[in-house]
Amino acid sequence: MDYGTVTAALQAHGLRPRGGFHPAPGDGVPALAGGRAAGTLILSGNVGPDMWRVFAAAPEFGRDPDPLDRWSERVLGVLAGLWGARALFPFAGPPCYPFVAWAKRAEAVVESPLGMLIHPDHGLWHAYRGALAFAGRIDLPPRDPRPSPCAACADKPCLAACPVGAFRGAGYDVESCVKHIRAPSGAQCMNDGCRARRACPIGRERAYQGAQARFHMDAFLRARRREEGEP
Repeated sequence: MDYGTVTAALQAHGLRPRGGFHPAPGDGVPALAGGRAAGTLILSGNVGPDMWRVFAAAPEFGRDPDPLDRWSERVLGVLAGLWGARALFPFAGPPCYPFVAWAKRAEAVVESPLGMLIHPDHGLWHAYRGALAFAGRIDLPPRDPRPSPCAACADKPCLAACPVGAFRGAGYDVESCVKHIRAPSGAQCMNDGCRARRACPIGRERAYQGAQARFHMDAFLRARRREEGEP
């Protein structure tokens, strides 16, 4: 197995490798079948609209609950089976895997002022759909050493763009955000996506548009309803 083979297989599904690393005992990477320690972890995710084009034509699309999670499980599960790897997912659990820590080890991503991980090229328009743990040690590209683009962003337009000021205080005011997007006044946010996220100048050409933006906003509200104990 090599990194190029993994890249090509993921790209066929609109995904791409999001870096990787060779796990140490403290990284929280679980063992493979038979108790073997993982020698390599490669993260998989989406950037911009590429994955959406494939997912929107998949049999899981439009099904409840959580069609994107089910699609991710199927796609990465099949690849893991072919390669004798183990597929791991950020939405699985308990136990919940430390995907944020893994992402920081694998790529030049850091928390943005909005709390989401920001990438120097992709901005806020990316996500991690899973990871593949391999028994063997696969040669990986060097980790990108670039710093956070937020460090050089003096204006930080993301913090001022929210119509209800959900990011002006200490952290993210979830209640104000949810109340707004559930109301008629939040129709633009629901249809076009979070205005604070869209205000970031990094990776703007990769921003989710149209149906993809609406899908993720709907998914956010569904998750919120579950947290609130609603069916």
